[in-house]
Amino acid sequence: MARVAVIGGGISGLGTALMLGRRGHTVTLFEQEARQAGEDLDRDFYHWGRARVPQAVQPHSLLAPVRTVLRAETPDVYADLLARGAREYHEFDWFGEHPTHRAGDEDLVTLRTRRIVLEAALVAAVRRERTVNVRRGCRVRALGMEKGRPARVSPARVTGVQVGADTHRADLVIDASGRRSPVPAWLIAAGCRPPVVDSHRTGLAYLCRWYRLRADGPRDPGRVKTGSAAPFALAGVFPSDNDAFAVNLVLSTGDPTRGALTDPAVFEAAARRFPATAAWLDLAPEPQSAVLAMAGLDNRWTALADGAGPVVTGLVNAGDSLIHTNPTLGHGAALGLRAAQYLAAHVDQIAADPSGYHAWTAHALRPWFDAQVTADRTNEQRLAESSPLSDRRAAALAACAFDDPVIMRARAQVRHLLRPAHDAYGTDEVDRHLIAWLAAHPDFSPQHDGPTRDQWDTLVSG
Repeated sequence: MARVAVIGGGISGLGTALMLGRRGHTVTLFEQEARQAGEDLDRDFYHWGRARVPQAVQPHSLLAPVRTVLRAETPDVYADLLARGAREYHEFDWFGEHPTHRAGDEDLVTLRTRRIVLEAALVAAVRRERTVNVRRGCRVRALGMEKGRPARVSPARVTGVQVGADTHRADLVIDASGRRSPVPAWLIAAGCRPPVVDSHRTGLAYLCRWYRLRADGPRDPGRVKTGSAAPFALAGVFPSDNDAFAVNLVLSTGDPTRGALTDPAVFEAAARRFPATAAWLDLAPEPQSAVLAMAGLDNRWTALADGAGPVVTGLVNAGDSLIHTNPTLGHGAALGLRAAQYLAAHVDQIAADPSGYHAWTAHALRPWFDAQVTADRTNEQRLAESSPLSDRRAAALAACAFDDPVIMRARAQVRHLLRPAHDAYGTDEVDRHLIAWLAAHPDFSPQHDGPTRDQWDTLVSG
């Protein structure tokens, strides 16, 4: 059995430590934050300032891999997640009556919950795991390196982590310390070949506000889409746990009205101009937070291997330390737990030689990073230029999905990281259903359902 050190106690670090511990490995998890998600979810969510984790208070929709990995590896965590208020939403629930079942349909489920609920369930499970030792308020300051091996000739070996004056030895160190990981700088300082970093700045800004449905009020707005769009802005609603939901607006970072939207009155007035978010605000919910902004994000892939192979052995990265994507498509937790599952199942081989892990991440995770980069570039350009919708087929597929279960299935398979878009949408069946839908809607043309720019500017300035 391996001795493993995990740097970072977020979702990826907790999930990795738990899955390793349940396979009998000895795990020590180091987390510099002394506080942990506990029993008071609202206090932890709304009143815990987490400057290093700005995404913690942004809305989340946990995609199919979160559910499938947890049910396979830690069913008690999944049961606890539901007991704490997380809700399952199947993509076919939109239709009321599900179509005839096909293999894989059972996985097309979103978990509607705030991130803190998943963190609390993982923290509770890790606390029960005897093979996992969590050292909170404990900052790793460097890596322990094997002596006497020229790092630029052959890969150096990481032998543990340095905490204060002590060195904690490990057969494998897993960097799950997030998008601001110090590990690449430590490797370069140690004389290793540099990690290969592919980084793309996203010119997108996110603003959200949290609400709670009133106990004596309506529970949902009925059959209403959760997303709307204007040429320069996206709007969405994120139904969540325990009657909470978030309203979210996405704009270009260069939009001159972005700052005004941090005023709750302006934010809500703007959100009411989009059908999706207006329907939920019409339920007269109780505001739970200020307007929470997040911007300055990169899509970043950090590979600890180059053309010559691993830059170091005894160390791999996971979660946002490996693949950080901005939240437009909601990939973070799903990809982090997929990596955790793979690490737990192959830790002995990875400790001996991480080449197989690096090859797996390039095959299984990298395509979703590339898809995120492409989608964000498209959105950034469209929002910055207030471009009209011009791709009639793409717009028709998006509209048709809410009328046709065949198209909805393809949409859901892409959204839930089960099939790439060219596979899911590139079938004869999808083409036939799309052609039939267009024939039934001969006047269809791509349209936004949000406000015009003039309407927006007048509203915001007023």
